[in-house]
Amino acid sequence: MRAFSVLFIVLILSMNLKAQQTTIDQSKYPPLVTFTAEQDHGNMMGQLGIKVLRPGPSGNESDPNHANYDEALANPCPQLPDVLTTSKGKKVTTPDMWWNQRRPEIVEGFEKEVYGRLPKNIPNVKWEVEMTDYEQIGFTPVVAKKIVGHVDNSAYPLISVDINMVLVVPLNVKGPVPVLMMFGRPSLPAPAEPSVDDMKLINKAFKETLIKDNPELEAVFKRYPAYEPFKREDPFAGMMQRRNQEPSSTERLLAAGWGYVTIDPSSIQADNGAGLTRGIIGLVNKGQPRKPEDWGSLRAWAWGAARALDYLETDSIVDAKKVGIEGVSRYGKAALVTLAFEPRFAVGLIGSSGKGGAALHRRVFGEAVESLTGAGEYHWMAGNYLKYGAEQASFGRKTGCDLTVDSHELIALCAPRLAFISYGIPEQGDAKWLDQKGSYMATIAAGAVYKLLGAKDLGVSNDYMKEEMPPVLTGLLDGQLAWRQHDGGHTDAPNFETFIPWASKMLGYEKVSSRRR
Repeated sequence: MRAFSVLFIVLILSMNLKAQQTTIDQSKYPPLVTFTAEQDHGNMMGQLGIKVLRPGPSGNESDPNHANYDEALANPCPQLPDVLTTSKGKKVTTPDMWWNQRRPEIVEGFEKEVYGRLPKNIPNVKWEVEMTDYEQIGFTPVVAKKIVGHVDNSAYPLISVDINMVLVVPLNVKGPVPVLMMFGRPSLPAPAEPSVDDMKLINKAFKETLIKDNPELEAVFKRYPAYEPFKREDPFAGMMQRRNQEPSSTERLLAAGWGYVTIDPSSIQADNGAGLTRGIIGLVNKGQPRKPEDWGSLRAWAWGAARALDYLETDSIVDAKKVGIEGVSRYGKAALVTLAFEPRFAVGLIGSSGKGGAALHRRVFGEAVESLTGAGEYHWMAGNYLKYGAEQASFGRKTGCDLTVDSHELIALCAPRLAFISYGIPEQGDAKWLDQKGSYMATIAAGAVYKLLGAKDLGVSNDYMKEEMPPVLTGLLDGQLAWRQHDGGHTDAPNFETFIPWASKMLGYEKVSSRRR
């Protein structure tokens, strides 16, 4: 009978869903285009007049087409675009010139040729708190919220976009707290165990249910009167088992009085070329392929993070003036793009971001421009970026040296806000492919803008061709622009212990304990 009831409910829900779907008159809307990544990539090449793209290098150093790791060959065009010289050759000498002349030029370059433009007709997002739960993480009481952002799809109901995120905030801190938003897969903290008295009620009800279903069990429970089907775990014992383990990044944040948000990039835009006619990009384009200046996934993820910040500005437990953005690898690229283009973010932790992130595009070391123009990763970028991997095209041949902007200028767009550039070491898995040195060079060059705006950079000269990377575990942390290479792998977790006190100090945040509920 119970199975029949469940089946009946599922059938009704399925019928309701089909009924909702059939209410959409699809003839009123442009039909959804469904491409493979290769087809979409080919479509963009056709729009741009590209006949042949150079293949990206192999990450395997034993392959004939392996990536270059020879520093003597790494800088075919060592002169970077001067971050403080306008397109008309004028030197930028005041903050006013930066904000009103040079910065808009750089933004235009990145939007047109690298990451794409935000459309003017992006629909609104309505945020809904689906669940609020009170938990304990380690010794820290927290409130956790499962939050969904429903994007208005009334203009094109064939595509739905719901942004998923989880917010976790400590309850033992007085007042609103700073929050670090992290790109990743959101999940609620492990649920707390019921109290001892509540567990007794659960066991009693469960035993009664089992006896009702099978009367023979009554005699079994009488023979073992102290037996309880469900046992409450001892939280202190669990803490003792973990006492010699390093705390996680989120535990470090909570212990320091910070909250955190985990936001799911895939709920905003798929991480593949086939998904470009779906997600938020597809919704705005009404299921049609992109044009060359349209935004790619990195810019879409950054847009989603900005919409999540819209929600955080409405939540009284969050200090919305002290919200940061974090990511590693492709999400490190997205975190840097977010910080550069959304001025409301106060701080960024940019982990192992490589090409398309902090590493210089025009450097030929490990990951190359051609790595990002091929069919596997082109969706991160604007369609126009493909031009810089073109070997044969209607406009001729282009390389990264033809770009009018580079990653030092992307970092400079973050100034004077806090930016912490993080890497690990190749020996532990943060591969040479990511070009740690090229990222350091970009950070050095970006420092000139921090100084112009009255902030501190890494505390060394801005000569990116001469400055050497500091030793591993030697952080340059005296300014709003920071660098540290930890001794771990492809992660920024080892740098959290350094990042949190640096960011707290720079933001003027001091944890004040005060249990609240």
